[in-house]
Amino acid sequence: MNIRSLIEDFTNQLSSLVEQDAIDRARAVVESALGGHGRRGTKLLSGARRPKQLCPVPGCKNPAAPVFGMVCAKHKDISKAQIAKYRDARRAKKAKGTTKKRATRTTRAGKAAA
Repeated sequence: MNIRSLIEDFTNQLSSLVEQDAIDRARAVVESALGGHGRRGTKLLSGARRPKQLCPVPGCKNPAAPVFGMVCAKHKDISKAQIAKYRDARRAKKAKGTTKKRATRTTRAGKAAA
């Protein structure tokens, strides 16, 4: 073997190692961006969807839209201060009704949550 073939072998091995490392790092970044923890079962591919956010106006069952400031098209002209009052009232009502439930909630492992 001459020195030229040794250098070519070394550079080929080094370039393949650098390429594999770059692929592994890119895969890890993409998986973390998609919320996955491995090759299987990423959150994006699981098909689970968040529930639709409803309009905060009491009694309204229409979905809220970001284009209207997270209220429905029917209530888009209500002032932001009034909408904030509706949201605060709903949060207070929800907090009042869930204090008992939190003490008995369990985790997936069946242990009581803190």
